[in-house]
Amino acid sequence: MEPPESLTGSAPGDRALSGPAAMSADDVLRLVRRNPVNAALPQCHLVAGCVFQAVWNARSGRAVDWGVRDHDVFYFDAADVSWAAEDAVIRQAERAFADLPARIEVRNQARVHLWYRQRFGGGYPQLSSAREGIDRYLVACTCMGVDAATGALYTPNGLDELVQGVLRLNPLTPQPELFAAKADSYRTRWPWLRLAA
Repeated sequence: MEPPESLTGSAPGDRALSGPAAMSADDVLRLVRRNPVNAALPQCHLVAGCVFQAVWNARSGRAVDWGVRDHDVFYFDAADVSWAAEDAVIRQAERAFADLPARIEVRNQARVHLWYRQRFGGGYPQLSSAREGIDRYLVACTCMGVDAATGALYTPNGLDELVQGVLRLNPLTPQPELFAAKADSYRTRWPWLRLAA
């Protein structure tokens, strides 16, 4: 299956930047790929809602950026997993993206295992790549990202369930309570989504 147009280029109904929240995943991807901060980040990927929610919005006849709260960027740098190193990258990105009408969140996937339990409960393994972080999203069909260097779409679980709106607990992150809350949040915004049987 080919990626939906909303992930690969301008889609019909894609609106122009017109206000503080008006920015599509395509707009952010173009800026992320041009930004020297992200070019220097190893294994840099644009991930999460700004990517997969574009598909649900296109299916719902909405602007691709409707309901997107932030734009997440994953990278992987195991050379320094200190908070100070990640914070320096976050601050660089804040300065680089200061003029954008979107909130950008940058996270080093090499250090997630250091803080995950405190924030979400449960264990989290030490990862060996940014893509392993993408692989571990709570909802299986939302495991997707766009490589900032190449523009390649990474979807370890394919696109079928995403396009069909099937929400399934990711077996790599078996946290049913967190999954249920996330699925409820999605179904409030996109009522046609359904839980896997």
